[in-house]
Amino acid sequence: MDNVLGRRDCRDAEVFKAFLMKDSTKSNRNLYEHLTQLLIKVIDEHTENAVDVVEEMSRDVKRALFSGIKGPLREVPQVSSAELLTEQQRTLFSQPEEVVAQEDEMGETALPNVSEIAFYLEQAEVGLGREEMQRIFLALKHLVDSEGLPRCRLWGKILGIESNYIVAEAEYREGEEEQESIEDQPAEEEKEPENSENEQVEADPLPQSIYKPQLDAPKEAIGTGANKFAYYVCKEPGLPWIKLPSVSPAQINTARQIRKFFTGNLESPVVSYPPFPGNESNYLRAQIARISAGTQVSPQGFYQGGEEEDDEEDEIPRDSFEVNPDFEDIPVSEMAESLSTWVHHVQHILQQGRCTWVNIAVKPDEESNEDEEGDENEEESEEVEPEVGPALLTPLSQDAEMFNTSPWSSKVSTILTFQHAIAVLRSNLWPGAFAYACGKKFENIYIGWGLKYVGEVYSPPIPPPPLMEYQNGPEITEGLDPTPEEEQALKEDLEEQQAALEEAEASEDDEDED
Repeated sequence: MDNVLGRRDCRDAEVFKAFLMKDSTKSNRNLYEHLTQLLIKVIDEHTENAVDVVEEMSRDVKRALFSGIKGPLREVPQVSSAELLTEQQRTLFSQPEEVVAQEDEMGETALPNVSEIAFYLEQAEVGLGREEMQRIFLALKHLVDSEGLPRCRLWGKILGIESNYIVAEAEYREGEEEQESIEDQPAEEEKEPENSENEQVEADPLPQSIYKPQLDAPKEAIGTGANKFAYYVCKEPGLPWIKLPSVSPAQINTARQIRKFFTGNLESPVVSYPPFPGNESNYLRAQIARISAGTQVSPQGFYQGGEEEDDEEDEIPRDSFEVNPDFEDIPVSEMAESLSTWVHHVQHILQQGRCTWVNIAVKPDEESNEDEEGDENEEESEEVEPEVGPALLTPLSQDAEMFNTSPWSSKVSTILTFQHAIAVLRSNLWPGAFAYACGKKFENIYIGWGLKYVGEVYSPPIPPPPLMEYQNGPEITEGLDPTPEEEQALKEDLEEQQAALEEAEASEDDEDED
C-alpha cells in the first residue's frame, strides 16, 4: 500500500513540475524558472523579511531579463539648448596666438576691468553674478577684437519676455561716422510733374486741403547727442553681437508715450498707440538713449568741460568733457548723504527728441535764400523760442521730483566695515539703474525691463480730436433746400420781374416808332 501511494506522489510531482515548466504564451517564460531565480536572489542577497518584499523582488527578476535586450532602432539623443550654448561659448575661452601677441604690444586696453567692476557691484548688491560677468567680459573682448572698437564697456542688461538683451556701449571708429551719416540721409522726394499748357483748367476747381503734417526734427549726427555712442546687443555671451541702428527724435518722442515689454526679437513689430516708427531694435535703441540721458552719473569734479573753439554761443550746451587730472577723492559718507556730489555726464534729451535744439520751421534751402525771402523767414524764426535743457555736469540735487518721489536713493554698501564701504546710488525713475563710487573709481549699470516709473496707475494717451481738413465757407458749404412756400414766392418774384422787363421793352419800342 505504501509503495502505491509513493508512486502516486511521484506522478503528482512530475505533473505539477510539468505544469510549472509550461511556457507562457505572452512572455515565453515559465513559472518554474522564475521561482528558481527568485529563490536564488533571496538566498544570495540574504534579504530580511523576504516575504514582505517578494513582490518587488519578483519584478526586479523580470526587469533584469529585459535590461540587456536592445532593439534594432535607437532614438537619436536630442541636444538641449544648454548644450548648444555651451558649444558656442567654448570659443570665448580660446584665443589665437596673434591676438595674444598684439595685446602684449598694446599698452592701453579698450575694455575696463570687468572683474573689478563685478566685485564692486557685488558689494552694492547688484550685478549679474561672477560667472556670467566673466563670460560677458570674454564676449566683450571678442567684440572689440572683431570690430576693432577703440573703447567699449558693459552698459547693462535689458530683460525680455522670450529672451534678454546684453547691451555693450562703444565709441565709433574713425571714418565710421561719415559712412553712417551718408546712409541715414533721407531719399529725395519725387516732385510732382507740373501741369502742361495743353491741359484745360477746370472751371470749378476742387478745394485745396489746408492740412500740413507735423515736421519731424532731423536725426542727430553720428557721434553727437543721442547718437554719441554705438550700441551692440546679444542674447547670451558667445552668440553674435548685433549693432543697433541710430535713433531719431520721432522714435524717442513716441517711446515716451508708450509702454511695451521687450520680446527678445529685434525684428518683431511694436504694436502700440501712437504707432511707433520702427521695430523692436529701434524701440530698444530709443529706450537706451532715454535711460542713458537720465541715469549716467559720475562724482562731481571727475569730469570737466572740454575746450571748444566755437564758444561764442553760450545758449548751446556743451556735449564734450574730459577727465579732470586734479580730481580729489570725495568721502564715501558725503557721497551717500548728498546728491550734490553726483553729476550727469550725458546730455539731457529735450522735448524735441534731440539733445541740441534745431528750428524745424526753417529748411536749409530757405536759409540759403535769405536775400529773396529774408524778412518773412526772420519773423517766423524770431517767434520760435529755442528750447534749452540743463547744462552738462549738472548736480543730481537739481533733478525735479516726479509723482511725489525723489528721483534718487543713496546709501553706503555696509556699516560694519565702513573703511572698505562704497557709495551706492539707485534711480527711482528708472528702476534697475545703479551707480557706485569708491575713491576715483565709479561705474554705471542698468539691469531691468527698460520701463520708466510713471506712478501707481498708467493710462495710455487718448486719440487727439480730428483735425479740420477744409475751411468752412460759402464756396464749399452746401446750402439748405428751400421750402415749398419759399419756392412759390421766388417763382412769383421771377414772374413779376419778367413782366416788368417786357413792359419796359414794349414802351421803348413805342417811343422808337413815334
